[in-house]
Amino acid sequence: MSSSTDFVLAVEDLTVSFDGFKAIDNLNLYIDKNELRVIIGPNGAGKTTLLDMICGKTRATSGSIKFKDEEMTTLPEYTRVRRGIGRKFQTPSIYENLSVFQNLEVSFPLGRSVLGAIFFKCTDEVKDRVSAVALEIGLSALLQTEAGLLSHGQKQWLEIGMLLMQEPELLMLDEPIAGMSVRERELTAELLKRICQNRSVIVIEHDMEFVKKIAHKVTVMHQGKILAEGSMDTVQSNPAVIDVYLGH
Repeated sequence: MSSSTDFVLAVEDLTVSFDGFKAIDNLNLYIDKNELRVIIGPNGAGKTTLLDMICGKTRATSGSIKFKDEEMTTLPEYTRVRRGIGRKFQTPSIYENLSVFQNLEVSFPLGRSVLGAIFFKCTDEVKDRVSAVALEIGLSALLQTEAGLLSHGQKQWLEIGMLLMQEPELLMLDEPIAGMSVRERELTAELLKRICQNRSVIVIEHDMEFVKKIAHKVTVMHQGKILAEGSMDTVQSNPAVIDVYLGH
């Protein structure tokens, strides 16, 4: 195992087996500070399972997950969130009957414990944070709008905003543009470029045009392993990648 690193995330020799099947097989992955990494690969390659393991939803069979040099493999999910790992799943989980403002407000870290919620006052600090995040996700004009009335894309941005309220240093997004209009996709690309200026972002995505727009570096997974890694151009011209993924 390597000792101290400058990586935000260092995944080493990671393996998880379900009934003898290795969903993740001896995988190594290193993410830099303020990097926007996109993970691509065919269905069943283990992409979502990898994110599940980084956020603590699935426990590793063996190997190491270090976040800012701290070993995470035995820590529960909520501890990893507190350490600064944010994860957005494919279906948005927002409070449909609350306003955009309230959705962001309740995501502020102080409101998270029961005791915190009782004594929680909407201080200037919280209001400032809500305003800053609303601006980042492009929903400043809709703060008083009920979340259920937002478009599909806007709901996805709101959920990203709810994670940003917690100021994560690593944000993981699973297919963030699924079901979005062309314009919403463009705005999401801009949004992701903005938010990776002061945090690392991992995105799982199938849309190659979108990947080209946003990725600093692309990781291709296949059968629980990393098949290739590098710039979009490098990866796209790799014969193994064309064979298992892009050729289909």
